[in-house]
Amino acid sequence: MRRVTLLAGLINLTCCGAFGQVAGESPTFEVASVKPSTVQAGQRMLVMMRGGPGTDDPGQLTCTNVPLKSILMRAYDVKEYQINGPKWLDTSERFDITAKIPMGATREQFKLMFQNLLAERFKLVLHHETKDLPMYALVVGKGGPKMKEPVEGAATAPPPPSPPLGSDGAGPVRLKMGADGMPQLPPGVGKNGIVMMMVNGNGGMRMRMVANGQPVSALIDTLANQLGRPVVDATGLKAKYDITLDFAPDGLNGPMGGMSPPPPPDGGGAVPMASASDGAGGPTIFAALQEQLGLKLEQRKGPVDLLVIDRLEKVPTEN
Repeated sequence: MRRVTLLAGLINLTCCGAFGQVAGESPTFEVASVKPSTVQAGQRMLVMMRGGPGTDDPGQLTCTNVPLKSILMRAYDVKEYQINGPKWLDTSERFDITAKIPMGATREQFKLMFQNLLAERFKLVLHHETKDLPMYALVVGKGGPKMKEPVEGAATAPPPPSPPLGSDGAGPVRLKMGADGMPQLPPGVGKNGIVMMMVNGNGGMRMRMVANGQPVSALIDTLANQLGRPVVDATGLKAKYDITLDFAPDGLNGPMGGMSPPPPPDGGGAVPMASASDGAGGPTIFAALQEQLGLKLEQRKGPVDLLVIDRLEKVPTEN
């Protein structure tokens, strides 16, 4: 076991002159507000995390009703299963955060700002540990992969911006339902990463994973989130693919299997949700991968880097 102790946020970094900080200082947000979420029982619950370098809002971070574990995941670029901390991290304590990001900040500097904010406001102290844990390996099934590569030169619409909020700011815009009981996505959705949808029909919960022209690594990342366990790529597939995967959330240990919601990908926005009047639960994610994509998950064991929380306050210091 490898153990490295560190105080979150106390990291030396030489910043560029345009960043407006003294060399050797660790980067911080220009101004930040951290408050417990004001969502009350019975209200519609929007969970949103958006903004930052590389997104359509690089100058501001906005978190709405986000569990602290999801904030840690974004700040340290880790999966949910990599965080070892108190149980209340998952859902019981949610926060609204707005922060102004200095012009020209990089993604790495942005993560350090986030970590410094957690250390300052929540008194976060953590250390790294490496342990051998159960994981999955994604392999090609006996019949070979069933995924199709995008047609070169095909006319496609540019990817749309992040899903907008409703007029009351309380939820995502409703999507039209298709004949199969699943939402119809606008053209271009899935070109910036995998999109997850969940529908609650009479036959049970149904999920759909959609991507256009994405590498297997994007599928690996999404599977790890949904399964709550590391997934390694053993397919040997190097191309980019169009992916549609329909399955039931039964047996999932990740965010949509009943745990805390994941931080949205860079670019943010709410996870598309919809309600259907009918529908069937469908196969498990394991069966769906084999039947629809020609891929298979095999159980293995291997080293995983963990963030172990030594100290974390429930109530942040005042703004």
